[in-house]
Amino acid sequence: METVQAALWVVILLVALALIFDFMNGFHDAANSIATVVSTGVLKPTQAVVFAAFFNFVAIFIFHLSVAATVGKGIVQPGVVDTHVVFGALVGAITWNVITWYYGIPSSSSHALIGGIVGAVIAKAGAGALISTGIMKTVAFIFVSPLLGFLLGSLMMVVVAHLFRRARPSKVDKWFRRLQLVSAGAYSLGHGGNDAQKTIGIIWLLLIATGYASTTDASPPGWVIICCYVAIGMGTMFGGWRIVKTMGQKITKLKPVGGFCAETGGAMTLFLATTLGIPVSTTHTITGAIVGVGSTQRASAVRWGVAGNIVWAWVLTIPASAFVAAISYWISFQVFD
Repeated sequence: METVQAALWVVILLVALALIFDFMNGFHDAANSIATVVSTGVLKPTQAVVFAAFFNFVAIFIFHLSVAATVGKGIVQPGVVDTHVVFGALVGAITWNVITWYYGIPSSSSHALIGGIVGAVIAKAGAGALISTGIMKTVAFIFVSPLLGFLLGSLMMVVVAHLFRRARPSKVDKWFRRLQLVSAGAYSLGHGGNDAQKTIGIIWLLLIATGYASTTDASPPGWVIICCYVAIGMGTMFGGWRIVKTMGQKITKLKPVGGFCAETGGAMTLFLATTLGIPVSTTHTITGAIVGVGSTQRASAVRWGVAGNIVWAWVLTIPASAFVAAISYWISFQVFD
Protein backbone atom coordinates (compact mmCIF):
# COMPACT_ATOMS: atom_id res chain seq x y z
CA MET A 1 0.00 0.00 0.00
CA GLU A 2 2.87 2.37 0.86
CA THR A 3 4.48 1.77 -2.55
CA VAL A 4 1.25 2.67 -4.34
CA GLN A 5 0.90 5.84 -2.28
CA ALA A 6 4.52 6.81 -2.97
CA ALA A 7 3.98 6.29 -6.69
CA LEU A 8 0.82 8.39 -6.53
CA TRP A 9 2.72 11.22 -4.87
CA VAL A 10 5.37 11.08 -7.59
CA VAL A 11 2.65 11.30 -10.23
CA ILE A 12 1.01 14.26 -8.44
CA LEU A 13 4.34 16.12 -8.26
CA LEU A 14 5.05 15.47 -11.94
CA VAL A 15 1.55 16.65 -12.93
CA ALA A 16 2.23 19.82 -10.93
CA LEU A 17 5.56 20.24 -12.75
CA ALA A 18 3.78 19.77 -16.09
CA LEU A 19 1.24 22.46 -15.17
CA ILE A 20 4.12 24.78 -14.22
CA PHE A 21 5.52 24.18 -17.71
CA ASP A 22 2.06 24.89 -19.16
CA PHE A 23 1.86 28.15 -17.19
CA MET A 24 5.32 29.10 -18.44
CA ASN A 25 4.25 28.19 -21.97
CA GLY A 26 1.44 30.74 -21.73
CA PHE A 27 3.75 33.25 -20.03
CA HIS A 28 6.52 32.74 -22.60
CA ASP A 29 4.21 32.65 -25.62
CA ALA A 30 1.87 35.47 -24.56
CA ALA A 31 3.89 37.60 -26.96
CA ASN A 32 2.71 35.48 -29.86
CA SER A 33 -0.91 36.29 -29.13
CA ILE A 34 -0.65 39.94 -28.15
CA ALA A 35 2.52 41.43 -29.66
CA THR A 36 0.85 42.74 -32.82
CA VAL A 37 -2.28 44.05 -31.13
CA VAL A 38 -0.17 45.84 -28.48
CA SER A 39 2.45 47.22 -30.87
CA THR A 40 -0.25 48.72 -33.12
CA GLY A 41 -1.88 50.39 -30.10
CA VAL A 42 -5.26 48.67 -30.56
CA LEU A 43 -5.20 47.34 -26.99
CA LYS A 44 -3.25 48.27 -23.90
CA PRO A 45 -0.97 45.50 -22.59
CA THR A 46 -3.18 44.67 -19.60
CA GLN A 47 -6.27 44.53 -21.80
CA ALA A 48 -4.47 42.39 -24.38
CA VAL A 49 -3.32 39.67 -21.97
CA VAL A 50 -6.80 39.25 -20.47
CA PHE A 51 -8.27 39.19 -23.98
CA ALA A 52 -5.75 36.54 -25.13
CA ALA A 53 -6.14 34.44 -21.96
CA PHE A 54 -9.91 34.31 -22.45
CA PHE A 55 -9.57 32.97 -26.00
CA ASN A 56 -6.80 30.56 -24.91
CA PHE A 57 -9.33 28.93 -22.60
CA VAL A 58 -12.27 29.09 -25.02
CA ALA A 59 -10.23 26.88 -27.37
CA ILE A 60 -11.16 23.96 -25.10
CA PHE A 61 -14.61 24.00 -26.70
CA ILE A 62 -13.39 24.38 -30.30
CA PHE A 63 -10.65 21.87 -31.05
CA HIS A 64 -10.45 18.08 -30.85
CA LEU A 65 -7.52 16.61 -28.90
CA SER A 66 -5.54 15.60 -32.01
CA VAL A 67 -2.32 17.28 -30.87
CA ALA A 68 -2.59 15.73 -27.38
CA ALA A 69 -2.95 12.31 -29.02
CA THR A 70 0.22 12.90 -31.07
CA VAL A 71 2.26 13.88 -28.01
CA GLY A 72 0.70 11.21 -25.77
CA LYS A 73 0.82 8.27 -28.17
CA GLY A 74 2.62 9.26 -31.38
CA ILE A 75 6.18 10.19 -30.40
CA VAL A 76 7.46 7.42 -28.11
CA GLN A 77 7.02 3.64 -28.23
CA PRO A 78 4.60 2.31 -25.59
CA GLY A 79 6.26 1.03 -22.43
CA VAL A 80 9.39 3.18 -22.69
CA VAL A 81 8.16 6.20 -20.73
CA ASP A 82 8.46 6.25 -16.96
CA THR A 83 8.48 8.94 -14.29
CA HIS A 84 12.20 9.64 -14.84
CA VAL A 85 11.62 10.28 -18.56
CA VAL A 86 8.74 12.67 -17.86
CA PHE A 87 10.80 14.49 -15.22
CA GLY A 88 13.74 14.87 -17.59
CA ALA A 89 11.53 16.07 -20.45
CA LEU A 90 9.84 18.74 -18.32
CA VAL A 91 13.09 19.99 -16.74
CA GLY A 92 14.69 20.25 -20.18
CA ALA A 93 11.74 22.20 -21.59
CA ILE A 94 11.38 24.51 -18.57
CA THR A 95 15.13 25.26 -18.49
CA TRP A 96 15.17 26.30 -22.16
CA ASN A 97 12.04 28.43 -21.68
CA VAL A 98 13.61 30.30 -18.77
CA ILE A 99 16.85 30.95 -20.67
CA THR A 100 15.09 32.25 -23.82
CA TRP A 101 12.60 34.32 -21.81
CA TYR A 102 15.46 35.97 -19.88
CA TYR A 103 17.18 37.01 -23.11
CA GLY A 104 13.90 38.02 -24.79
CA ILE A 105 14.23 35.37 -27.52
CA PRO A 106 10.90 34.14 -28.94
CA SER A 107 11.74 30.44 -29.08
CA SER A 108 9.28 27.55 -29.16
CA SER A 109 7.91 26.10 -25.91
CA SER A 110 6.38 23.35 -28.02
CA HIS A 111 9.65 22.22 -29.54
CA ALA A 112 11.36 22.58 -26.16
CA LEU A 113 8.90 20.00 -24.81
CA ILE A 114 9.33 17.70 -27.83
CA GLY A 115 13.11 18.05 -27.50
CA GLY A 116 12.85 17.26 -23.81
CA ILE A 117 10.89 14.07 -24.50
CA VAL A 118 13.35 13.02 -27.22
CA GLY A 119 16.42 13.65 -25.04
CA ALA A 120 15.06 11.80 -22.02
CA VAL A 121 13.89 8.82 -24.09
CA ILE A 122 17.21 8.51 -25.93
CA ALA A 123 19.06 8.66 -22.60
CA LYS A 124 16.96 5.74 -21.38
CA ALA A 125 16.43 3.50 -24.38
CA GLY A 126 18.15 4.97 -27.44
CA ALA A 127 16.73 6.50 -30.62
CA GLY A 128 14.98 3.24 -31.55
CA ALA A 129 12.37 3.94 -28.86
CA LEU A 130 11.10 6.99 -30.78
CA ILE A 131 8.28 6.83 -33.33
CA SER A 132 9.84 8.29 -36.46
CA THR A 133 6.60 9.46 -38.12
CA GLY A 134 5.59 11.57 -35.12
CA ILE A 135 9.07 13.06 -34.79
CA MET A 136 9.44 13.77 -38.53
CA LYS A 137 6.16 15.63 -38.94
CA THR A 138 6.98 17.75 -35.87
CA VAL A 139 10.46 18.54 -37.21
CA ALA A 140 9.07 19.24 -40.70
CA PHE A 141 6.72 21.86 -39.32
CA ILE A 142 9.65 23.73 -37.78
CA PHE A 143 10.14 24.88 -41.37
CA VAL A 144 6.59 24.55 -42.73
CA SER A 145 4.78 26.63 -40.09
CA PRO A 146 6.86 29.84 -40.46
CA LEU A 147 6.87 29.48 -44.26
CA LEU A 148 3.11 28.99 -44.30
CA GLY A 149 2.69 31.91 -41.89
CA PHE A 150 4.95 34.00 -44.15
CA LEU A 151 2.99 33.03 -47.27
CA LEU A 152 -0.47 33.58 -45.79
CA GLY A 153 0.52 36.80 -44.02
CA SER A 154 2.06 38.31 -47.14
CA LEU A 155 -0.85 37.18 -49.35
CA MET A 156 -3.34 38.69 -46.91
CA MET A 157 -1.40 41.95 -46.99
CA VAL A 158 -1.30 42.03 -50.80
CA VAL A 159 -5.04 41.28 -51.08
CA VAL A 160 -5.99 43.88 -48.45
CA ALA A 161 -3.73 46.51 -50.04
CA HIS A 162 -5.41 45.87 -53.40
CA LEU A 163 -8.96 45.99 -52.00
CA PHE A 164 -8.39 49.19 -50.05
CA ARG A 165 -6.00 50.96 -52.44
CA ARG A 166 -8.44 53.86 -52.97
CA ALA A 167 -9.55 54.23 -49.36
CA ARG A 168 -8.22 57.01 -47.16
CA PRO A 169 -5.41 55.78 -44.85
CA SER A 170 -7.22 57.16 -41.79
CA LYS A 171 -10.36 55.23 -42.67
CA VAL A 172 -8.39 52.01 -43.29
CA ASP A 173 -6.65 52.44 -39.95
CA LYS A 174 -10.01 52.88 -38.18
CA TRP A 175 -11.53 49.77 -39.77
CA PHE A 176 -8.57 47.54 -39.09
CA ARG A 177 -8.27 48.64 -35.48
CA ARG A 178 -11.65 46.94 -35.02
CA LEU A 179 -10.88 43.99 -37.27
CA GLN A 180 -7.63 43.34 -35.43
CA LEU A 181 -9.65 42.38 -32.36
CA VAL A 182 -11.17 39.57 -34.45
CA SER A 183 -7.81 38.42 -35.81
CA ALA A 184 -6.13 38.60 -32.38
CA GLY A 185 -8.96 36.54 -30.89
CA ALA A 186 -8.60 33.96 -33.67
CA TYR A 187 -4.85 33.71 -33.14
CA SER A 188 -5.29 33.30 -29.38
CA LEU A 189 -7.78 30.51 -30.07
CA GLY A 190 -5.19 28.76 -32.24
CA HIS A 191 -2.49 29.31 -29.63
CA GLY A 192 -4.57 27.81 -26.83
CA GLY A 193 -5.81 24.96 -29.01
CA ASN A 194 -2.36 23.82 -30.10
CA ASP A 195 -0.15 24.64 -27.12
CA ALA A 196 -2.34 23.53 -24.20
CA GLN A 197 -2.74 20.15 -25.86
CA LYS A 198 1.00 19.48 -25.69
CA THR A 199 0.90 19.56 -21.90
CA ILE A 200 -2.28 17.48 -21.96
CA GLY A 201 -0.32 14.99 -24.06
CA ILE A 202 2.63 14.66 -21.68
CA ILE A 203 0.39 14.29 -18.63
CA TRP A 204 -1.55 11.64 -20.56
CA LEU A 205 1.78 9.96 -21.34
CA LEU A 206 2.62 10.01 -17.62
CA LEU A 207 -0.75 8.57 -16.57
CA ILE A 208 -0.46 5.76 -19.13
CA ALA A 209 3.11 4.96 -18.01
CA THR A 210 2.12 4.77 -14.33
CA GLY A 211 -1.07 2.80 -14.88
CA TYR A 212 -3.51 5.61 -14.07
CA ALA A 213 -4.76 5.64 -17.68
CA SER A 214 -4.85 3.09 -20.48
CA THR A 215 -3.52 3.16 -24.03
CA THR A 216 -7.02 2.15 -25.12
CA ASP A 217 -8.56 5.35 -23.73
CA ALA A 218 -9.87 7.58 -26.50
CA SER A 219 -9.01 10.75 -24.58
CA PRO A 220 -7.28 11.81 -21.36
CA PRO A 221 -9.29 12.44 -18.16
CA GLY A 222 -11.42 15.60 -18.17
CA TRP A 223 -9.57 17.12 -15.19
CA VAL A 224 -6.31 17.02 -17.19
CA ILE A 225 -7.89 18.95 -20.08
CA ILE A 226 -9.42 21.63 -17.84
CA CYS A 227 -6.28 22.10 -15.72
CA CYS A 228 -4.06 22.52 -18.79
CA TYR A 229 -6.29 25.10 -20.45
CA VAL A 230 -6.61 27.05 -17.19
CA ALA A 231 -2.82 26.96 -16.65
CA ILE A 232 -1.94 28.25 -20.11
CA GLY A 233 -4.59 30.96 -19.83
CA MET A 234 -3.22 32.10 -16.46
CA GLY A 235 0.32 32.14 -17.86
CA THR A 236 -0.81 34.29 -20.76
CA MET A 237 -2.40 36.76 -18.32
CA PHE A 238 0.99 37.38 -16.71
CA GLY A 239 2.63 37.90 -20.11
CA GLY A 240 6.28 37.76 -21.20
CA TRP A 241 6.98 41.43 -21.82
CA ARG A 242 10.61 40.97 -22.88
CA ILE A 243 9.45 38.87 -25.84
CA VAL A 244 6.52 41.17 -26.66
CA LYS A 245 9.04 43.91 -27.41
CA THR A 246 11.02 41.67 -29.78
CA MET A 247 7.95 40.34 -31.59
CA GLY A 248 5.99 43.57 -31.84
CA GLN A 249 8.67 46.20 -32.36
CA LYS A 250 12.10 44.82 -33.27
CA ILE A 251 11.28 42.62 -36.29
CA THR A 252 9.26 45.22 -38.20
CA LYS A 253 6.93 48.13 -37.43
CA LEU A 254 3.28 47.21 -37.82
CA LYS A 255 0.12 49.23 -38.40
CA PRO A 256 -3.32 47.78 -37.57
CA VAL A 257 -3.79 46.53 -41.15
CA GLY A 258 -0.45 44.70 -40.95
CA GLY A 259 -1.28 43.32 -37.53
CA PHE A 260 -4.59 42.00 -38.84
CA CYS A 261 -2.92 40.27 -41.81
CA ALA A 262 -0.16 38.73 -39.67
CA GLU A 263 -2.59 37.43 -37.05
CA THR A 264 -5.03 36.09 -39.63
CA GLY A 265 -2.29 34.30 -41.58
CA GLY A 266 -0.89 32.88 -38.35
CA ALA A 267 -4.32 31.78 -37.11
CA MET A 268 -5.06 29.95 -40.36
CA THR A 269 -1.76 28.06 -40.04
CA LEU A 270 -2.47 27.08 -36.43
CA PHE A 271 -6.02 25.93 -37.20
CA LEU A 272 -4.71 23.70 -39.98
CA ALA A 273 -1.92 22.19 -37.87
CA THR A 274 -4.19 21.57 -34.87
CA THR A 275 -6.78 19.87 -37.07
CA LEU A 276 -4.05 17.60 -38.46
CA GLY A 277 -2.78 16.82 -34.95
CA ILE A 278 0.65 18.39 -35.52
CA PRO A 279 2.32 20.11 -32.54
CA VAL A 280 3.66 23.32 -34.08
CA SER A 281 5.33 26.40 -32.71
CA THR A 282 3.07 29.42 -32.35
CA THR A 283 6.28 31.44 -32.12
CA HIS A 284 7.51 30.21 -35.50
CA THR A 285 4.11 30.78 -37.05
CA ILE A 286 3.54 34.39 -35.97
CA THR A 287 7.17 35.34 -36.63
CA GLY A 288 6.86 34.06 -40.19
CA ALA A 289 3.59 35.95 -40.64
CA ILE A 290 5.06 39.21 -39.27
CA VAL A 291 8.10 38.93 -41.55
CA GLY A 292 5.76 38.16 -44.49
CA VAL A 293 3.71 41.29 -43.83
CA GLY A 294 6.82 43.44 -43.44
CA SER A 295 8.41 42.13 -46.61
CA THR A 296 5.42 43.17 -48.75
CA GLN A 297 6.28 46.80 -48.00
CA ARG A 298 9.97 46.53 -48.80
CA ALA A 299 12.76 44.15 -47.85
CA SER A 300 14.42 46.79 -45.68
CA ALA A 301 11.27 47.06 -43.53
CA VAL A 302 12.28 43.78 -41.88
CA ARG A 303 15.19 43.78 -39.45
CA TRP A 304 16.77 40.63 -40.84
CA GLY A 305 19.46 40.54 -38.16
CA VAL A 306 16.82 40.17 -35.43
CA ALA A 307 14.95 37.61 -37.53
CA GLY A 308 18.21 35.68 -38.03
CA ASN A 309 18.87 35.53 -34.27
CA ILE A 310 15.36 34.16 -33.77
CA VAL A 311 15.96 31.46 -36.40
CA TRP A 312 19.15 30.38 -34.61
CA ALA A 313 17.11 29.97 -31.42
CA TRP A 314 14.66 27.78 -33.37
CA VAL A 315 17.50 25.57 -34.63
CA LEU A 316 18.97 25.15 -31.15
CA THR A 317 15.72 24.57 -29.24
CA ILE A 318 15.28 20.81 -29.73
CA PRO A 319 18.96 19.79 -29.28
CA ALA A 320 19.47 22.15 -26.31
CA SER A 321 16.35 21.02 -24.45
CA ALA A 322 17.12 17.39 -25.36
CA PHE A 323 20.62 17.71 -23.86
CA VAL A 324 19.31 19.15 -20.58
CA ALA A 325 16.55 16.52 -20.49
CA ALA A 326 19.03 13.68 -20.94
CA ILE A 327 21.15 14.94 -18.03
CA SER A 328 18.02 15.46 -15.88
CA TYR A 329 16.84 11.93 -16.68
CA TRP A 330 20.21 10.49 -15.65
CA ILE A 331 20.25 12.44 -12.37
CA SER A 332 16.66 11.44 -11.57
CA PHE A 333 17.37 7.78 -12.32
CA GLN A 334 20.56 7.74 -10.24
CA VAL A 335 19.07 9.55 -7.24
CA PHE A 336 15.51 8.26 -7.07
CA ASP A 337 15.47 4.82 -8.68
